[in-house]
Amino acid sequence: MIILGIETSCDETAAALVKNGRQVLRSTVASQLSVHRPFKGVVPELASRAHVERINEVIEQTLHSRKERVDAIAVTTGPGLIGCLLVGAVTARTLAWVRNIPVIGVNHLEGHLFAGLVEHPALKPPFLGLIVSGGHTELVIFKGYGRYETMGRTRDDAAGEAFDKVANLLGLPFPGGPAIDRAARRGNASAIAFPRAWIAGTHDFSFSGIKTSVANYLHGTPVRKRAKVNDIAASFQEAVVDVLVKKTMAAAKSQGLASVVVGGGVAANSRLREAFQTAARHSKVRVYLPELSFCTDNAAMIAAAGYYKLKHGLAAHSKLEVNANLEIQSWAAA
Repeated sequence: MIILGIETSCDETAAALVKNGRQVLRSTVASQLSVHRPFKGVVPELASRAHVERINEVIEQTLHSRKERVDAIAVTTGPGLIGCLLVGAVTARTLAWVRNIPVIGVNHLEGHLFAGLVEHPALKPPFLGLIVSGGHTELVIFKGYGRYETMGRTRDDAAGEAFDKVANLLGLPFPGGPAIDRAARRGNASAIAFPRAWIAGTHDFSFSGIKTSVANYLHGTPVRKRAKVNDIAASFQEAVVDVLVKKTMAAAKSQGLASVVVGGGVAANSRLREAFQTAARHSKVRVYLPELSFCTDNAAMIAAAGYYKLKHGLAAHSKLEVNANLEIQSWAAA
């Protein structure tokens, strides 16, 4: 079964062909980085327009011909920027109508969990998923295909949001995550002891405090006495990584889960990947990290999730609703 995936939830226009939910035949991603960089953040209206301009070209690059076999279409219906989601949904619904095939709505967060399944054929549920991106930080138990339980989430800023805001405070370029990562490689992670929010007794996260701590350090320390930007970046990054890794591994242990899947844009962070690999070597929990191209937004993960929803008979032939605040929910019976 071949699924065409379409992803337009934020600032990447993506399409992919995936066979049987696991084998990626083709994956195309058009970045909008040059559009948003001057504004140091994603501008929703500009993002929507860029999707309109690029969506047909991206799909054409993914499908070698108009007659190429596609059995169904899977498209992100939330969460995300509402205008961006609508571009993908209208495109998917139109293609499905033209080809007379089913169309499946997929939760973007669910897609990040499936990114690990696409990359690792031997991986099977149950496992613990850490979704860590610019808009979300959540711990979700993947009990089975379509069966999820949220263990914890951020109470304020997402980890990726904190990276972007701190990068801006430090005068680093957009996007902030990769900029912090690059700077931190040349810095001393022990230069400043930024606080960690452990929120004892829960599996929740909080990153607004460390962002404020960095701001207070910059405002309260004379320039001549400040640590170097690279050291500040490395110290901040270490605090965030420390919390993400330790809380995730502790959550997996508490549930007796032997596998952890990390997904989302922040999963591309080199220090986070290194720390998870180190933690896995010292425990009985195996950690699965997608390739960098499958950490950031892509359509292969959406097509993979759509395949399993189609197998459960959840395709929508006409109505397809988008929801900017969509939460991850189970859709399969226990």
